[in-house]
Amino acid sequence: MRLFWAQGYAAASIDVLCRAMHVPRASLYQGYGDKQGLFLAVVAHYVETRIGTVVATLDGGHDLATDVAGFFAAVIALATADAQTPGCLVSCVLADAAGANPRFRAELGARFEAIEARLADRLLRAQAEGDLAASADPMVLGGMLAALARGLMVRARAGSEAALLRPLAEAAIALVCRPPMPRLSARGQPRRRVALQP
Repeated sequence: MRLFWAQGYAAASIDVLCRAMHVPRASLYQGYGDKQGLFLAVVAHYVETRIGTVVATLDGGHDLATDVAGFFAAVIALATADAQTPGCLVSCVLADAAGANPRFRAELGARFEAIEARLADRLLRAQAEGDLAASADPMVLGGMLAALARGLMVRARAGSEAALLRPLAEAAIALVCRPPMPRLSARGQPRRRVALQP
């Protein structure tokens, strides 16, 4: 996993992979079919062990802003914790390898949709609890937050440090999770609290 993550799919040759795994070529092919099969198994392991921890922050039991902040903190930590494996295996390596490969493109789409669905579910729950404007579209906002998370991963892959990524996440949290604001009457007095669409 670390080899694919660090070097990318194309650069991780069969010989390099076999040396890193301490197995002969025959064992690799017997266990995974081919390099693509191995890579997809690696992606599944990465999603379970790395992305699973990131999305679990959305179920932190706090208010929406706190849970989304926890999500982005985990995204940035994953993307920048190890200089040898910057960014994200899915958002960077799988996305780069997808190209015209139908297996990889299908896998990429499924992984993107899963993250967007988890974010949308959290936003729907917040909406039901009155923590998100009733006029907001959780699916659209979930897609937007997921797209930003992917963008942060790519920026980290290009060398951006956590300190440069945090303000971008904070801006998104402020836009999506801002509290309802008072609307002023013509006399300048608060009229009633309304939820403004993010």
